[in-house]
Amino acid sequence: MADRTTLADVARLAGVSIPTVSKVLRGKNDVSSSTRSRVRKAMQDAGYEFRETFGRSSTGTLDLVIDGLDSLWALEVVRGTEQAAAQYGMSVVVTSTRHGSVDPKDWLQRIAARSTDGVVAALIRTSLDTTLKLKSLNAPLVLLDPIGEPDPVNSTVGASNWLGALTAIEHFLSMGHRRIGIITGPMAVACSQERLDGYNAALRRANIEIDPRLIVIGDFLVEGGRRGAEALLDLDDPPTGIFASGDLAAAGVYQVASERGLSIPDDLSVVGFDDVPICPMLSPPLTTIRQPIAQMAAEAVRLVTTLRDNPRLESVNHIQLATSLVERSSVAALSKQNRTSGRNSLSGEPAMTDSDVPSGRDGGSASPQVPSEVAAGSAPSR
Repeated sequence: MADRTTLADVARLAGVSIPTVSKVLRGKNDVSSSTRSRVRKAMQDAGYEFRETFGRSSTGTLDLVIDGLDSLWALEVVRGTEQAAAQYGMSVVVTSTRHGSVDPKDWLQRIAARSTDGVVAALIRTSLDTTLKLKSLNAPLVLLDPIGEPDPVNSTVGASNWLGALTAIEHFLSMGHRRIGIITGPMAVACSQERLDGYNAALRRANIEIDPRLIVIGDFLVEGGRRGAEALLDLDDPPTGIFASGDLAAAGVYQVASERGLSIPDDLSVVGFDDVPICPMLSPPLTTIRQPIAQMAAEAVRLVTTLRDNPRLESVNHIQLATSLVERSSVAALSKQNRTSGRNSLSGEPAMTDSDVPSGRDGGSASPQVPSEVAAGSAPSR
């Protein structure tokens, strides 16, 4: 039993939190003597055997390795990591691989020199060589939102991208939409493929034939969203709704809609993905799929501390957190939406309702507006 006993087991027996057990193991002073004794007795009763973390004493330092810090996704990762690490009495050192030397050998050496307690790697593209070198640091490693198939060696934390996309399309369908476009992320990134698969699955469930013209490959960026929206709205039979696989891409859709005199959601419905802070700032506020980015980062920190404090634990965890729909104001029922949203506005002809009566937009919904700080956005939010 000793090999399989976890910190959670000890915490449950002692009637304390996992961070408290972690502090006792690391000899922290901010734990009362009675609590310390209770935790140690629980460890003994549970058969928990503790050795110095991966052969060395704890330093109280956690390393976060991330592609770059110039995206809303990255800021949420940093926020979630720092908040969770603070609960465990740890400090976070952030390494951005996008700036300075791009050679992993350099930043790996810097991490090794710090004798880190563990590493959370939030890298869009991680080569096998880099992963092996991270593993060679002799410290716990957790991959956050990694690409590709589940890693058989390293613990990972991600989100339910497939289900999130399916939920987005089912929301469109529930509002009467049948012709729905998608702007994906880069197809080399696993979450992009998962979101496209969820889109396809929702349409198949509704017995709607998949039209490849409604699938546009994007990049999670504002400019990619613009290109995707232009391609979709230029179709002879444009979609009544667009699902952008990232909120920044959705902001690009807003820009194109505004330039073409289209009102969201009167002429075009839009759903994003991630629920980054810009969503309620858009006009109208963006309906999106919430990806619990900060919670994912916190879960990665928890896994790191579990592995650090219980080095005999050999299990590999693949945790997938749930996504959820956040309804705001960017989707309208098709019965209330001008069904000729793309072509008539482009040609200057008045948009028509189901009864072929001009919609006579009289100040109902304003053209979509994008905050200035988002308009030039150039960083992926995943």
